[in-house]
Amino acid sequence: MVSTQTPICDFGWKARDFDLPGVDGKRYNLQAARGPKGLLVMFICNHCPYVKAVRDRIIRDVAELKAHGIGSIAIMSNDPSDYPEDSFENMTKVAEQYHYPFPYVMDETQAVAKEYGAVCTPDFFGFNADLELQYRGRLDASRKEAAPSDVRRDLFEAMVEIANSGKGPAEQIPSMGCSIKWRGE
Repeated sequence: MVSTQTPICDFGWKARDFDLPGVDGKRYNLQAARGPKGLLVMFICNHCPYVKAVRDRIIRDVAELKAHGIGSIAIMSNDPSDYPEDSFENMTKVAEQYHYPFPYVMDETQAVAKEYGAVCTPDFFGFNADLELQYRGRLDASRKEAAPSDVRRDLFEAMVEIANSGKGPAEQIPSMGCSIKWRGE
């Protein structure tokens, strides 16, 4: 497992469209995932300890952000041939077990992860209503273990700011997690 940090936010970068299969049997693109005030695109997976440590916080924040007009989608781009825990079948089980309040989709070709420049799980991309990137940072101070429950909710606060103003915070702390498991590596 290689620990990786996300790059600095490229403010204004336009979200790339996609068409990916969800664990619920539907297909999802930008229009289906976005909310009236923005979109949170998350690159996550099942096996990563960084994701497992904050899974409940992701679920909480996404549910609360919906009330602020922010839509969310989780994309799994790892190569499941090397990480069977990340298979589509296991994605379905995890989404059902934890009652994911967001579409959980598979990027089998890894083209979407490459288009977005995703580097790790979790990797968060927060877009405004015009689908311009305004946040590329961490969920909170958690690492491989969840931080104390009273830590600052960086992602949540940033996305509420984006919903209200269209702009993300100038100061952002990179997300950290396991590297994306690319095919052929």
